[in-house]
Amino acid sequence: MHAHTLTTERSVRIPAGQSTLDGDLTVPDRARGIVLFAHGSGSSRFSSRNRHVAAALQTAGLATLLMDLLTPDEEQVDAVTAHFRFDIGLLAERLVHATDWLGAHVATANLGIGYFGASTGGGAALVAAAERPRAVKAVVSRGGRPDLAGPALGRVITPTLLIVGGLDAPVIDMNEAAMRQVRAETRLEIVPGATHLFEEPGTLDHVAALACGWFLRHL
Repeated sequence: MHAHTLTTERSVRIPAGQSTLDGDLTVPDRARGIVLFAHGSGSSRFSSRNRHVAAALQTAGLATLLMDLLTPDEEQVDAVTAHFRFDIGLLAERLVHATDWLGAHVATANLGIGYFGASTGGGAALVAAAERPRAVKAVVSRGGRPDLAGPALGRVITPTLLIVGGLDAPVIDMNEAAMRQVRAETRLEIVPGATHLFEEPGTLDHVAALACGWFLRHL
């Protein structure tokens, strides 16, 4: 076993304004950067799809922070009303708090930060990237809703990779429209045969490989 395969994993609590959010921080030895995950609607830090991608990033030598964007109480409300999942301003604000926390945390302070946003989390990640342009070096959005970032799109100067399933036609259109507004290097990758949740065999591995390449290049 090589020394650089040593990895520390720990549960963390991230202060975010009036709330405190739970996260799982994984830092490989000599990490090359850290990726903060912004999960989609109705999901959490336990999202199996995000964990699948996070494991691939960790193998590539990247640290990861999987965090809940909602408190347990908010999740209960959201499960019934879907009130919070489209509150992109709130979700982005929490990503900004987590970004600042990573910058102050001894294990991660020297690491370049990337965002991996899924679904509505993709919109929140782009808003947060516009708020913290110096800290955030790369954004990857999987089946994301960049349209939800609204006017913040025009302020994004972070290199952005948009990944969409080939069978997810409405979201392809949304991502193509968003690309025209982002001022940074932007690429759209369409994964053949994939629907919105990338549940088809091999499609999530394709996403993970694309994300790894983008983050290793920019972080």
